[in-house]
Amino acid sequence: MDPDDFPTPDEPVDELSPRELKRRVDAGEDVTILDTRMESDFDEWRIDGDSVEIENIPYYEFLDEVDDDLLERVPVGDPLVVLCAKGGASEYVAGVLAEADRDVVHLDEGMNGWARLYDLVEIESYDGPGSVYQYQRPSSGCLAYLVVDGDEAAVIDPLRAFTDRYLADAEEMGATLKYAIDTHIHADHLSGVRELDDEGVRGVIPAAAEGRGVTYADVVETVADGDVLTVGDVDIEVVATPGHTTGMTSYLVGGSLLATGDGLFTESVARPDLEEGDEGAPEAARMLYESLQERVLTLPDETLVAGAHFSDAAEPAADGTYTAPLGRLVERMDALTMDEEAFVELILSDMPPRPGNYEEIIATNLGLETVDDDEAFELELGPNNCAASQESLAGD
Repeated sequence: MDPDDFPTPDEPVDELSPRELKRRVDAGEDVTILDTRMESDFDEWRIDGDSVEIENIPYYEFLDEVDDDLLERVPVGDPLVVLCAKGGASEYVAGVLAEADRDVVHLDEGMNGWARLYDLVEIESYDGPGSVYQYQRPSSGCLAYLVVDGDEAAVIDPLRAFTDRYLADAEEMGATLKYAIDTHIHADHLSGVRELDDEGVRGVIPAAAEGRGVTYADVVETVADGDVLTVGDVDIEVVATPGHTTGMTSYLVGGSLLATGDGLFTESVARPDLEEGDEGAPEAARMLYESLQERVLTLPDETLVAGAHFSDAAEPAADGTYTAPLGRLVERMDALTMDEEAFVELILSDMPPRPGNYEEIIATNLGLETVDDDEAFELELGPNNCAASQESLAGD
């Protein structure tokens, strides 16, 4: 049976919104989840948290008679949250369990609904002109940034799925989006730069990315190391930081916050193999080392590092954002104090699986392939995996 084509269960069950589930997880409330997707999907990405207990039993096991052996494998929650990919299978399974007198709810829209969550949090420790906000996508760990000063705004690393959101948020703050800026050609999500450019926002990409075959470089604005974009009284300085990709670029916002893209995160550094594969990874790792040592670590210790992703290993700052002063990262991340050979050996030794669909995502972000909005959303579901292994890079 198609998991999107289930009958309505005889026993009605309540829905739980993705937003309410996230609130409970963030609050540290005990949450018990039955994930009814296929095992391969569950293994690739799922909802985690310190207070989350989660089990995977595929929906098809509930299509025949539900016997005591199966019920014994189903965890008990208060209530049990049943989920699937889009909500159909989980509603059916939850109904079956309700008929067995289990206390259950099902997650509205399933993991697709979870993937549509997108939070905006002000970076309170930013002390430059204007204000900077961090967008957080909990399903994938993607981060973007909204810079606002007066009646002008810019978004850094926008996601295609949320282009309307950026325009609306800027308008709500009394500003108009002036720039939509990418740090590099992303491998884990579809960029929203071209969509926002179509809406009258000035799209910006690194000039260094053109060498990868970007088809729309003559439509958007390209910037190079040392260039400065202005948003109100906020200067956004272009800082070339190749390594993750040859075009990887950071942006120094208001002299206070460095939007590092996928070059440096609060818990790790970039992986170097997504542009040239395993063969080109050693040279990219050396390039990354040089960028970190000469372009990033030469900045003041109080400079806020603001990457394009966070993982389960990342600890949020006091304001709830995934940012940290550069000096603090140097203290706690061994990779930032090693010599070059040790650094290269370390980050090549234990890289996680590459992002799902990364080759098609890269091709689409280059403009070489075209996908509709639904296909775009499906392509980027799952974890980002753009960082090297956090376990091997962090210090004690």
